[in-house]
Amino acid sequence: MAVLSELRYPTTRLAKVFSGLLAIFLFTFVSVATISGFLLYQLLKPARTPSAVDLTVMMGHPTTFTFPIPGGPDREGWFFPGLRSAPTVVVAHGYLSQRLGLLTLVSALQDHQFNVFLFDFTGHGSSPGITTLGYHEARELEAALQALSKRDDVDPLHFGLWGVDMGGYAVLKVAGTDPRVAAFAAENVFDDPRDMVQMEMKRSGLTILPLVSSFCDWGFRLMNFQFHNEMPGSLSLARTRGVPKLFIQAEDRQALAAETLQIFLHAPDPKQLERDRLSYSEMADEDRHNYENLIVNFFLQSIPPSSRH
Repeated sequence: MAVLSELRYPTTRLAKVFSGLLAIFLFTFVSVATISGFLLYQLLKPARTPSAVDLTVMMGHPTTFTFPIPGGPDREGWFFPGLRSAPTVVVAHGYLSQRLGLLTLVSALQDHQFNVFLFDFTGHGSSPGITTLGYHEARELEAALQALSKRDDVDPLHFGLWGVDMGGYAVLKVAGTDPRVAAFAAENVFDDPRDMVQMEMKRSGLTILPLVSSFCDWGFRLMNFQFHNEMPGSLSLARTRGVPKLFIQAEDRQALAAETLQIFLHAPDPKQLERDRLSYSEMADEDRHNYENLIVNFFLQSIPPSSRH
């Protein structure tokens, strides 16, 4: 009691110094924790820009396809029909993106007779909520495959997946558990959503403050405790031996490109690695066209539409 009293009402010089240092420490701790919490909130609940789209005037004759997702309301996606009973390629957008940004890739795949499906992950585009940067998104992607496989106009046993960063992580997880995934492509993918948290924190420039990175990591882990036993994406790939894989490194995001290389090196065959100067979302028309040709040719070689009826 005497010690507590001395800290509250210091009388000696040493006690006054210690009390002052403790006050500074507590103020700094609370300030850094507050800043970290704000940064994490901004990261996991980014500003959305949903756009109203009239599918009746969109090229490719898409239709709305609704499917249930675990622990949430039904999700709406767009189904672009290709050759009847052909494989379906599901395209998974990345962090801070949405399905509208992938329509030219969708058109390129549909032009080669693939069925194509896309939707907005939680916290992006037309889907409200808080993103988990891949954990729950993998379950959403799996739910989409499950629902699509029940359609009578697609090949229910052969799907292709394409995804970038957050969507790429979801692709890795689903490809490692669902035998219906016959080929997949992933651009600038990461091994664990916690890695993405740290990359985004560094981009904010505030990681120069002590403990910001640690606080953000702790907060993210606490918010997603239900996924604390989740394996890294690269370990999920052990079951994909024999499944064609295409990994793409975009040099404009070096940390993700480096992680993509490591995942590629640990993935079983068959696999291939391509390098680009820019991410798909940042490409100009000519580069984007070449990229789309790369993706289309990969799926044509892996799951050609004409070979299955």
